[in-house]
This record gives sequence, structure tokens and C-alpha cells, in this order.
Amino acid sequence: MDEKRNELKKIIMDTKTLPTLPGVINKLNSLSDNDKSSVQEMARIVSSDQVLSARILRLANSPSYGFYRVSTISNAMILLGVNVVKSLALSSSIFEIMEKNSVGLWEHSLGVGVASNLIATKLGLPECEEIATAGLLHDIGKVIISLKCSEAEREVRRVIDEKRVYMREAEQEIIDTDHAEVGGWLAKSWFLPDKLSEPINCHHNVAAAGNHRIKTAVVHIADALIKASGFGDSGDSYVPQIQQAAWDTLKLNEQIIADIVEALEDKLVEVKNFSLELQQGADAVAN
Repeated sequence: MDEKRNELKKIIMDTKTLPTLPGVINKLNSLSDNDKSSVQEMARIVSSDQVLSARILRLANSPSYGFYRVSTISNAMILLGVNVVKSLALSSSIFEIMEKNSVGLWEHSLGVGVASNLIATKLGLPECEEIATAGLLHDIGKVIISLKCSEAEREVRRVIDEKRVYMREAEQEIIDTDHAEVGGWLAKSWFLPDKLSEPINCHHNVAAAGNHRIKTAVVHIADALIKASGFGDSGDSYVPQIQQAAWDTLKLNEQIIADIVEALEDKLVEVKNFSLELQQGADAVAN
């Protein structure tokens, strides 16, 4: 059974087979995050690719961050930070596939990005933009599974329908791993920092998180709240229970959750509008 898991891991760790821009990835990863000249060089590399710049700026202006006036890549780096821009650069092609092939998952991901930012802000946590990015990226493993194992993905859907189980349980049965672990492998192969790869990897198992349990707990709760709201489509219609480890890590109570849910309702209207605008823009280009 481990065979399938290892085979999949090998495919994912071989970045050449993934829908990204290998040249840009290698260039970005060779630059240091803290060195000032590197940041300018990074902005220059990304800006020189018009398609990539346009994709990043679109994501940077999404409701997940709430700035809405990010007009240049340098500007995005100042407002969102280098890690976030780098992550958006690496994942932009995956989001494009999501927009085209599974709008429901794209909206779910945007929703979790928004909810993650909202929870982090409400709790006064540092690095809200990075937490929002982890929320936005939390289900990238699902896209990779559908791209690399389309037959297995059909089997997974069949198991969900027949047995009425969570998607990750169906994935475990069919491919001996799940989208969270697959997303974690992908984040590692992209050299994303642990503070982003850990919440992706552990968003269904907060207790397994190490140094970044707080960020992981936020993404876990954001995911549960978005599923409960019925916004988007993450692949199954079951709302997971919020894990005790997440409650404890963030010291939550019912009142805080109620306040977050209320604030989230307005935000989701924005997310829906943003998604519709993007789809209309894509349709206009297609026609």
C-alpha cells in the first residue's frame, strides 16, 4: 500500500512535472529573504514576467489580504512580505488551474484565506498575511492529486459518495495519503518556509503541528467555518468538528467564534464578488 504513497511523493518532489515556472522558482529560491538587494532583485525577476506579475497582483488584491490597492510587485512585497509574494508566485499556476477546473475549490480556498486572516486579526496574532496565505494554499494537495492521479481522484469521489466519509478518509483508502500531506510535500519541494508548509500539512491534525501550531490551528478553524457556511466546494459536504488542540492552542470560546462567524458573513459576499469578477474576466478573454 505504501507503494502508491511513495510513487506519488516521487512525482511531487520532481518539480519538473508540476505546473509551475521552474526557471522563476530556481531564481527566487536562490535569493535570500532578508537581504535588501535580494528583495529588489526578486521584485525585478517577478516583474519581468508579465503573466506571472498579473497573476500575483490579482491574488494580492484578493479579499484574503484586504488591501485592494496593490499595484506593483514591489508594493506587494512591502505590504504582504517576501514569503507571501514568493508563495503566490509559486502557486499562481495552481490557482489558475483551480479557477478553470474547479471553481468550487477556488472559492473554498479564497474563503479559508479570508477566514484565516479574520481569525488572526481578531486574536491579535502576528504575521496575519502569512496566515492568510497558508489558508489560501491549504488545499493545493487536492489540485495535485487531481492532476497527477486523475483515476485515483475518481475513485476517491466514488468512496465519498458510497461511504459518506470525509475526503481525506477516502484519499487514505485509495492512495494511502491525503491532500494535506501531499500539499506539505509540494510546499517542501518549493522550499516554502515551515510556517507555511506546516499549516498546509497539518490542517486536519493540529496536534501533529510543531513550531507553528498557532498558524495551523487558525487554518484548521477557518477551514471548518467555511465548510459550515456552505461557501465554495471543498470536495465533500461534511463539516469537520473543530479539534480540541485548536481550541486550546488559540484559547477560544463560543463567543469569539460567534463574533468571527458574524464578521465572516459580510466578508464572504466580497469573496463571491471577487470570484465572479475573475470568472467574467476569464470569459471575456476566452471569447
